[in-house]
Amino acid sequence: MLILGIETSCDETAASIIEVKKEKIRVLSNVVSSQIKLHATWGGVVPNLAAREHLKNIFPVIHSALREARVKPANLDLIGVTSGPGLIPALLIGVNAAKTLAYVWKKPILGIHHIEGHIYANFIHPVKSAKGGAASPQFNGVKFPALCLVVSGGHTQLVLMKKHLHYQIIGETQDDAVGEAFDKVARILGLDYPGGPSVARWATRFKVQSSKFKVDLPRPMIDSDNFNFSFSGLKTAVLYETKKHPELMKKSAYISALCHEFQNAATEVLIVKTLRAAKKYHPRSILLAGGVSANLELRKKLGDTLKKEMPKIAYRIPEITYALDNSAMIAVATYFRQNLSRKKAYPWKIVGADANLKLLSI
Repeated sequence: MLILGIETSCDETAASIIEVKKEKIRVLSNVVSSQIKLHATWGGVVPNLAAREHLKNIFPVIHSALREARVKPANLDLIGVTSGPGLIPALLIGVNAAKTLAYVWKKPILGIHHIEGHIYANFIHPVKSAKGGAASPQFNGVKFPALCLVVSGGHTQLVLMKKHLHYQIIGETQDDAVGEAFDKVARILGLDYPGGPSVARWATRFKVQSSKFKVDLPRPMIDSDNFNFSFSGLKTAVLYETKKHPELMKKSAYISALCHEFQNAATEVLIVKTLRAAKKYHPRSILLAGGVSANLELRKKLGDTLKKEMPKIAYRIPEITYALDNSAMIAVATYFRQNLSRKKAYPWKIVGADANLKLLSI
């Protein structure tokens, strides 16, 4: 089966071709056109500007994906496109492009939830070579039930999956998502856009032994009797800290100390809650998903904690390429939706964009 995946939920225009044979996935192409430089001036994504760039790039990106994969449109079996959640002007470009191609090429089409795509990025085996694509034995060895920690700019959730396409949200943020908190802290500190990677880079500069600055930030809801999260207060604590010491804002050592402590606080809460949920629900696999899953500190600390506390659980993280917004993950989720859902691919007219799309189980 050959599947074209299309993703335009925010500021990445992406298209990918995957091939699935005998429960093995090969990523034949994964083309992403980034808009980071465009939005850096504004310190965040401007929806209408993003839509204009998507409109300019969408068909060239799709053609590049087909050319790189050496696949002709006639050979495609299915088209999958992100239908939500996301920025509605951006979503509409991808959805309408996919519907147009489905109509012209006479191909079935499926609308995919963006977070479902991030979850299913874990079913792509890590790339071993640039030429051969990525082949995954038994879908990367993910076993059910699986507990998925979803961390992104718009979502922070703990999702229990008893089987494919079955989602039970057992915990979620009560205010800011963790990725949003990273971005807001970056703006408070005057760091470069995008904020999350900037905070992470500054955190790595912190030297425990030589630092003159000691910063203590709260760990919100870490001791609560549920699996929910809250990051708004943590972001506000950073703001108050800078207000107390405005004279230190020009000192790089102080900025790195703040970033280090903020990242420690955020990742500690995520890990403690995930571990507590794992001890209650006894999953066979733990998955990390969403754009913040590219944070190296979170990936390592969660892995180290699970290895120490629950070594029998399989720990799966997406390759960095597939952790960030991309279309290969959408194509993979499309495969599972088509093959396991009672509702098969839709006629092209039915697929639509929904900025607040809910994550639905089969």
